[in-house]
Amino acid sequence: MASTVTKGTGGTPDSTGTPASTGTPVSARPGYGQLLRTRGVWTFLLPGFAARQPFAMLTISIVLLVQHTTGSYGTAGAVAAVTGVAMALFAPFTGRLADRHGQRAVLLPGVVVHALAGLSLTALALADAPLWALFAAAVPTGASVPQVGPMVRARWGTKLQGSPLMTTAAAFESVTDELTFVFGPLLATALCTAVDPAAGLLTEAALTLVGGLLFAAQRGTQPPVGLPVGAAGGAGAGDGGHARVKAVSALAVPGVRVLIVAFLGIGAVFGGMQVSLAAFSESIGEPGLNGVLYGTFAAGNMLSGIVCGAIAWKVAPRRRLLIGYAALALTASGLWAAQSVVVLAGVGLVVGMCIAPALITGYTLVEGLVPAGARTEAFTWLTGAVALGQAAAVMIAGQLEDRLWDGAGFLVPMGGTLLALATLVGLRSRLAPPAVSRTVARGVGHRVPVAVD
Repeated sequence: MASTVTKGTGGTPDSTGTPASTGTPVSARPGYGQLLRTRGVWTFLLPGFAARQPFAMLTISIVLLVQHTTGSYGTAGAVAAVTGVAMALFAPFTGRLADRHGQRAVLLPGVVVHALAGLSLTALALADAPLWALFAAAVPTGASVPQVGPMVRARWGTKLQGSPLMTTAAAFESVTDELTFVFGPLLATALCTAVDPAAGLLTEAALTLVGGLLFAAQRGTQPPVGLPVGAAGGAGAGDGGHARVKAVSALAVPGVRVLIVAFLGIGAVFGGMQVSLAAFSESIGEPGLNGVLYGTFAAGNMLSGIVCGAIAWKVAPRRRLLIGYAALALTASGLWAAQSVVVLAGVGLVVGMCIAPALITGYTLVEGLVPAGARTEAFTWLTGAVALGQAAAVMIAGQLEDRLWDGAGFLVPMGGTLLALATLVGLRSRLAPPAVSRTVARGVGHRVPVAVD
């Protein structure tokens, strides 16, 4: 099984072995502490964390609000699904615009549009507007969700520029994503059940606006405008012997298309869990347990992500993805059989623990599969795939909960992961990086992926 070792000469080291861009000595096994001591990273990490909360809060806030006003999980799931589809379709477009015109230029109008669209959706739901009106408001709400996760990954690439810390940064970002799925659903559920059914969506809109504006204000760490920027590297330029990277669509890479299917399955777990846990909690007369159960699931996700990032892996990423995804499909297949709070919490915890390794490994594979100038777009495709899978799962799970038995929505995570696993196994050869390739990008220097056993 081949893995990829990247030889980087960018980020010229000083006498201490420190890449010039990081300001932090890099040891043979860089860790989280070393990563977080990189000069200037906290200026975009903190506002970036606040700005990415909407991704974790939006779906469950819509489900709880619309279900309260209509009495139907199917209708609530359909509205949330429209939001997710719009986000998935517009995410790659947003990533390309950010690379071309700068993150600030995309974020400033985007967060304002999202806040206004969220307010409109809330007002229409409370006014018992017809379903078509809710769909019409859901489209701009989803399309304008800021793609902060890929933007933060691009900023890490600009900061580290070929440092060995890039692998640690990829794991750290995945853990941060999972952390939002611990706090986001808990906060949204608490607001919707203890304050007002509209409080979750209103808070989500406010966090988007404030966090997005704060993140956009950090102009010093955003990647250069108008030059190819990779999530693991800097921008291409035209002088100093560095060649521009020819623009390549991430979708042209077969391995990216396979990863999109895998991430659709992961999204099916998120969406199916959100609706099914909410329905289960209501069926036993304890709606407040929804946030606790989903938080337990997300906590398993986050904790396993921390462990994955701390391990010096010797197993090739492709093999890790296949093994990890098989474990995810197996555990997700047991959700529908859980009949008590304790059992469901335990199974949900294990399912969560299986998600982070698959996510982190998928993002890791991108660097070996995708040219530097298309990696930001590749990350937005994967983020969009999670959103699309989540949207489809919310809609299908809502219909199953309405039409079949309580807990029928848990069949969605099982079906989604099993189909994705079959695709991964059948097309696993497309996840192998080219045996000989050369990607030129200013900022990471000349990086030559070399296949090793």
